[in-house]
Amino acid sequence: MSEALCTITYDGMKLTGDADQPLIDFLQAQGIKLPHVCYHRALTPLQTCDVCWVEVDDELVRGCTLRTRDGLTIRAKTPEAHAAQHEGMDRILAKHELYCTVCEHNTGDCTLHNTMVDMHIPIQRYEYKRKPYVKDHSNPFYTYDPDQCILCGRCVEACQNVEVNETLSIDYSMAHPRVLWDGGDTIGGSSCVSCGHCVTVCPCNALLETSMQPDAGPLTNMDQPLKRNLIDAVKAIENTTGAEIISGISVIDAHWRQPEIKRTKTVCTYCGVGCSFEMWTRDREILKVQPVAEAPANGISTCVKGKFAWDFVNSKERLTMPLIRENGKFREASWDEALDKVAQKLLEIRNIHGPESIGFIGSSKGSNEEAYLTQKIARLIIGTNSVDNSSRYCQNPATEGLFRTVGYGGDAGSISDLEQAELIVIVGSNTAENHPVIAAKIKAARKHHGHKLLVVDPRKHEMAERADLYLRPTPGSDLVWASALSRYMFDHQLADDAFLAQQVNGVEEYRRSLAPFTLDYAAEMTGIPQADLVAAAEMIGRAKSVCILWAMGITQHSHGADTSTALSNLLLVTGNYGRPGTGGYPMRGHNNVQGASDFGCLANQYPGYEKVTDPQVRAKWAKAWGVAPEALSDQVGEDNFKMVQAAHQGTLRAMYITGEETAFADADAANVHDGFSKLDFMVVQDIFFSRTAQFADVVLPGCPSVEKEGTYVNTERRIQRFYEVMPPLGDSRPDWWIFTELAKRMGHDWGYTHPSQIMDEVASIAGIFAGVNYARLEGWASLQWPVAADGTDTPLLYTQGFHTDDGKATLYPLKWQEPAEQADGDYPYTLNNGRLLEMFQGNNQTGRVAGIRWLVPHWFVEISPELAARLGIASGHWLKITSRRDALEVPALVTDRVQGNNLFLPIHQGKDGVNKLTGEHHDPDVNTPAYKEVAVQLEVLARAAAPVPLPDRNFRYGHRTPISHVPVEQKWAQDDYVAIPLKSPNPERF
Repeated sequence: MSEALCTITYDGMKLTGDADQPLIDFLQAQGIKLPHVCYHRALTPLQTCDVCWVEVDDELVRGCTLRTRDGLTIRAKTPEAHAAQHEGMDRILAKHELYCTVCEHNTGDCTLHNTMVDMHIPIQRYEYKRKPYVKDHSNPFYTYDPDQCILCGRCVEACQNVEVNETLSIDYSMAHPRVLWDGGDTIGGSSCVSCGHCVTVCPCNALLETSMQPDAGPLTNMDQPLKRNLIDAVKAIENTTGAEIISGISVIDAHWRQPEIKRTKTVCTYCGVGCSFEMWTRDREILKVQPVAEAPANGISTCVKGKFAWDFVNSKERLTMPLIRENGKFREASWDEALDKVAQKLLEIRNIHGPESIGFIGSSKGSNEEAYLTQKIARLIIGTNSVDNSSRYCQNPATEGLFRTVGYGGDAGSISDLEQAELIVIVGSNTAENHPVIAAKIKAARKHHGHKLLVVDPRKHEMAERADLYLRPTPGSDLVWASALSRYMFDHQLADDAFLAQQVNGVEEYRRSLAPFTLDYAAEMTGIPQADLVAAAEMIGRAKSVCILWAMGITQHSHGADTSTALSNLLLVTGNYGRPGTGGYPMRGHNNVQGASDFGCLANQYPGYEKVTDPQVRAKWAKAWGVAPEALSDQVGEDNFKMVQAAHQGTLRAMYITGEETAFADADAANVHDGFSKLDFMVVQDIFFSRTAQFADVVLPGCPSVEKEGTYVNTERRIQRFYEVMPPLGDSRPDWWIFTELAKRMGHDWGYTHPSQIMDEVASIAGIFAGVNYARLEGWASLQWPVAADGTDTPLLYTQGFHTDDGKATLYPLKWQEPAEQADGDYPYTLNNGRLLEMFQGNNQTGRVAGIRWLVPHWFVEISPELAARLGIASGHWLKITSRRDALEVPALVTDRVQGNNLFLPIHQGKDGVNKLTGEHHDPDVNTPAYKEVAVQLEVLARAAAPVPLPDRNFRYGHRTPISHVPVEQKWAQDDYVAIPLKSPNPERF
């Protein structure tokens, strides 16, 4: 919003407000409605609906095209403007059969209905004729009804230029225009990724969630023949009484529905982007997810999971009662019995075997407050620092690289910085599938503003296909090319010498360490042609602002911390920190993996990244918690990886795991399961009876995010509130309540009655959260840490120096070390692995969504065409994949997304999944397993081929149809188009 003010004259009224603001929004803020249908404040002006006409300088102008400026004079109520507005609405209604009272979308936010009512349209002037198309049910999550489509193009604009999936279009030259998917008639089989953007912005019921159908209203769930007859009867009555009586009934119906429908702001429970939106519910029924422009991380954007994958909330498989194992079987128990048992056993084991015999794994899906209580129980009550979270499996190497170089363990800036960077470098991240909303913003910046994109990845995913330059390195060799590019900057005068001299330590030592990293050496080690390395170096060195984004393709290697450091080094060498559009951005995988670490679920740090080994820090936390410093351990605890090893060795006797599928997610599954089996006592707190819960002695039923309140931290350090959408299912309870009750039974009655009290406690102790409280996070408000006591937050880090003792960054010398496990003569293939867009982690949530299973019904391994030809493999052939640890059988999918001897296996499916094959080799600096370093053998099995495991309805077979904007000019250019306000001979088309 502009800070400048202006005064305009509107129908004789002087109005003062923001300058350079869309007129419709300006008027809305003044309580004035200018009729409009196609305009949406998250989209560019479309000029398709012809309802918002006004007069400026005695000429008719579409109001959606106007932005406010001082002295602007507008008339909207002249006879000419009034006639134009009504002719525009009449043409829209010619395309749309008004039957609002029996329409599922008549829930208060139908733009067409509301505008029609506000305009007091007397009758549907143009005769409505049904179109020669059927309603499209080919997508499991939403439908398209051409008979209700008004051709406004909102959906096309959202798909083409917000999501930038570039699937939808409109051909206004057709005899009966309609929305097209990849230029065709059906959603299924197109490139549609089911992100839901089109449904979110549709101003009527042409595009509608299947979850809204058929019983969104009191009169909507009726047999189609009855509904058809009722509609025909109402339309006949309308021709005699006029439309306002009928629309009045629909207004009553819309108000009738409102008390039943609850709209609650929440934050997505899937990836680390931190999308927030309203969830519409009726009792426990989730009607739809509705993103809004005010959402700070995503605006109106969602992905298939955030928009549609919520069936798990009401799954019959949800845990609703505590379970206790007796004689090898589980029985239901009361909360009192279960919590008493947990408290008694943990204290008993602590007292007999010592505090270090117990380990805690906090949830990267739980709230910040719950992460805080996890580590508080571990440190204050048990007396151990053995507490960790799933960041150990993914992002700790990236955090270590940032600690070494710039000081804070989080993204350097905001998602908005990624949008404005002149160059985005994506390394080891399938961003379009793992963080699709961020990918959409990067794609939009490239499409509309000419920003450049450099992608480095062994696998050719969508962002690689869209890149200005795509480099395909040998897996695990990224440190080499990154260091070679740093040397290139020094050797070719592209280093930012002034920045280095003023703000960076260790420059000369680091420069000397680059001696081995010549372009020749880099080309040999990475397999990237030297010319491409030079092109990449020139792109980075000459760009005015660069962001590097990386994820598990970097961190899940045996030296992921070093490679993350190398990427941060490259940013420092080129001066790309501390300015808008610059910095390092390790993408966070789970919705609160950043927050779980921020709020203390780390073996070596208290909340706010305060070291457990620092006596002053320990004294501060001891005072705040009301104990002597000696009561808190000064020893770094065991992390996830070490806990499992200790369990296997018998030194760890008990574990408490909250909301993590450790038995599925940790490397070398057989060893993990063996370790869990040796524990004296294990507690699992989760919403489903997970693979991990099978090893538990007590299982406690927690709640998903929609059944509690709290806060999350997203990948850009943004803290957001989420609210209770519905009460806990059955006898499940919020995790913060469980921890509070457990602590009481262990002699620590903290008395929390609401998560806000927990946040207040954290803010009073941890410096980077000093100004965080629930009042400042109300509604759509958010804060990016560090937050000063007065509430001032920090969207962009390092503008006033780095988070180090002297305020300077450090260039960190590195040496190349080969991957711990590589392909060889016995195991000649490299097995890469990762996520698919439609699924999430162990599939405990997305696996319970029927539409997701329909899109991706089978597991598969991707095989390159050249390898398939050499081994005689076709899609559907069964393969046995054997690593040095175990084997699994899975059908093949032949695709050029992979190359040569590199394979790719999704991580989501299978009883034990890919971790039957992964090993315990790991990054020695942070103990992250090297999931991406798996050497395997392949055997083609002599069994009947399966169907192609990825069905042809999946979006990966689609062919996008990119356009720059909704082609309204095509409509105006048609021979039978008549400009408004004249009557149209063919209103269905125009």
